[in-house]
Amino acid sequence: MKSFIFKQFEIQQSKNVFRVGTDGVLLGALACIDHAEKVLEIGTGTGLISLMLAQRNVHAEFLGIDINEEAANLTKINFENSPFKLRLKNVFQDFKNFKTEDKFDLIVSNPPYFEESGSEKDKIARQTVELNFQQLISKSAILLSEKGVFSVIIPVEADDVFVEIAEKNRLFLSKRIFIKGIENSKIKRLILEFSSMVKELEEREFIIEKSPRQYSDQYLELTKEFHVFKNSV
Repeated sequence: MKSFIFKQFEIQQSKNVFRVGTDGVLLGALACIDHAEKVLEIGTGTGLISLMLAQRNVHAEFLGIDINEEAANLTKINFENSPFKLRLKNVFQDFKNFKTEDKFDLIVSNPPYFEESGSEKDKIARQTVELNFQQLISKSAILLSEKGVFSVIIPVEADDVFVEIAEKNRLFLSKRIFIKGIENSKIKRLILEFSSMVKELEEREFIIEKSPRQYSDQYLELTKEFHVFKNSV
């Protein structure tokens, strides 16, 4: 499968692992990384999100974890081929069984959310069978540092449930970004950020395309340090 070329790194892809997608790019570009020293990504896939975050923060150290062995191997290849390889590590493991004494300043995930699927790839990466919201949130709350941030991208329909579970685990919503695929369309995704400290909620809207196959100025500005755009978009 054809690799995906970014300005500072390249993503090798596989037909059995979810390819580079807009959700991952948005989370990699928007997650709060500025002051993080240790970062954990849950469900790395190709390693895209960690690589984008490593480009944005030149000091942070990263650990990626994935339950899919092929995804973990692919992440390892992409990490080792990147200019950030000395700060990137990944493991093949079920997050539910993951044990560490470390605390993380940023925990980031593009979590599973589809209830049903027709393929094994989708079953592992996108069903809530392998890792549901409760398991993801409760364990992340334990692993988060005192001033850490937990950042995810989820479907808008999951908003209330996700926030409710987070609050029960003493993670409080501090940021909500409403993602629209096209201007004047319905909101389809949310980027949510949580902290163990109660903060004033920040909310804003993000539009990916101003018209079909025409990226918005907002998206072009956000991703200009990552994407290699052709003459027209």
